[in-house]
Amino acid sequence: MTLERTDEYYVLLEQLLTVMTDPDQPELSAINEALTGLCKLLRISKGVTEFYESVRHEQAGKGEVFVCYDDGSKSHVAICRRIITPSSTIAKCTVYMTDGAPDLTEEERRRVTLIMNTVLSSLSRSRLQTIVERLTFYDDVGYRNLRAFMRYLKKLDSKSGLGGHTAVHFNLRHFSLINQEIGRSGGNRVMRGYYELLDSFIGERGIICRMGGDQFVAIFESSLTETVLKILKGAPVLYDTELGKRILISAYTGVLEMPEDFTIERPGDIMDRILSASQAARSGGLDTVVYYNEDTAAAKERTMRIQQLFPAALRSEEFQVYYQPKIDVETGDLVGAEALCRWIRDGRIVPPIDFIPVLEQSTDICQLDFYMLDHVCRDIRRWLDEGRTAVRVSVNLSRKHMMDVDLLEHILEIIDRNNVPHQYIEIELTETTTDVEFRDLKRVVSGLQKMGIFTSVDDFGMGYSSLKLIREIPWDVLKVDKSFLPMDGDDDRSSRSIMFKYVIAMAKELGLECIAEGVETKNQVDILRGNQCMVAQGYFFDKPLCLADFEKRLEVHHYSMNGTPDHNTNLKSVR
Repeated sequence: MTLERTDEYYVLLEQLLTVMTDPDQPELSAINEALTGLCKLLRISKGVTEFYESVRHEQAGKGEVFVCYDDGSKSHVAICRRIITPSSTIAKCTVYMTDGAPDLTEEERRRVTLIMNTVLSSLSRSRLQTIVERLTFYDDVGYRNLRAFMRYLKKLDSKSGLGGHTAVHFNLRHFSLINQEIGRSGGNRVMRGYYELLDSFIGERGIICRMGGDQFVAIFESSLTETVLKILKGAPVLYDTELGKRILISAYTGVLEMPEDFTIERPGDIMDRILSASQAARSGGLDTVVYYNEDTAAAKERTMRIQQLFPAALRSEEFQVYYQPKIDVETGDLVGAEALCRWIRDGRIVPPIDFIPVLEQSTDICQLDFYMLDHVCRDIRRWLDEGRTAVRVSVNLSRKHMMDVDLLEHILEIIDRNNVPHQYIEIELTETTTDVEFRDLKRVVSGLQKMGIFTSVDDFGMGYSSLKLIREIPWDVLKVDKSFLPMDGDDDRSSRSIMFKYVIAMAKELGLECIAEGVETKNQVDILRGNQCMVAQGYFFDKPLCLADFEKRLEVHHYSMNGTPDHNTNLKSVR
């Protein structure tokens, strides 16, 4: 090689080294330009680099292949270099020479080998960084993860501050139903499409990441808030390109808007705020978007306090059973009761709305349900031992219990430990929302029925699958939600009157006992009697009563049709 060509070689080599050691992402075009010059200079007809994440990927041909230069001539392998990195990735570099061309001299081989080693070293380093980046900041299906979100928050906070940005946490509404409707692969396409729709609007002005399942977080410039929230409130997503089928996707969303002067001690506090707002969106009202504010913060504080107080309150039996009577509207007899939980703390009653939704957020509600069942069984056993007239008592179980594969055994253990005849217990369950829960519900109800324990479906008519619910599950009792019960101003042609009439007729035709809850007037009692719905529960007869007062009701055991016990006593009741 002449001196002139040697100088050109070192110029090109220096150019290659400069580009490949760039701390930022190396420019592919610059690398290609340097390698092309070197290949021509050293009589190389073709140069190929390959990268594989493992030997298995190499054997399967699943990797990255980069052809830096190819003059198109018929050629053969001149030199091949292959290395295995400490992380078990594979890097290969192969150079070819035109068939019939003179072999490389020793000096040329040395120089070619130096270039190949340089390429392999740089390739291994850059690709390893890419792998580490992907494994650390992306989940197993390619979504940016929570680590990526927190890294972005920290960089943004240190660079220009979080002011002027909006952060959101959202989870897709009814996504399990979507998976059932269009299949899991279709559901995955929908989720990806929705994510990409949001990402296309956010672009370089923020980031959107997946926390897991159907939960996501995002932060973006506040000028995008209106557009992003419009999508989160509902946007069509294509899931079948051949047939052009679309589905409307929306989300429960917690929002934190950060003004220009916004400061915070640690970026992690952002997560706390948007999560609490998102939880409020899931659990309250019709609004699926909730902004974080002082009320949200106060609600979070209450939630945390209840969660902290609950274990000790359960141990000290601060939770008491109140009984709301069920009355036969034909005879006036007290024929049953529903057990309702009241938390008596520091001499006052904590409203159920203040603690039941909080406990529903975890399996704490399951502990409370079993506690209630145990105390009901103790009361029934004592009534029987004392020679009182006992009635069947219904006990509510949360939908959270459906994940307990041993639920039947747990219920039976409590009842049988207290030596209570099974016919005195009714387990009250609410309508389900998914096919998975439906199968579990069917299994539990069937098992309870086989053991002679009554079951009732609560709030019938409030779920999406009501007809399927009573067609396929062997309930004993149907509790009609008070929203179906005609009001005093309704005539026989009102929608409520018609629906109530046919719900009762259908239930009776199926052999179910019917009970109407929320009965508050004499006219409603007459409507029940006229439609052969023979059991009522509601304030017209009695509010929920403490144990002592309910036992007095058991002694009287009969109500007049004006809504009072025949031998009325001054009894305490609570709403």
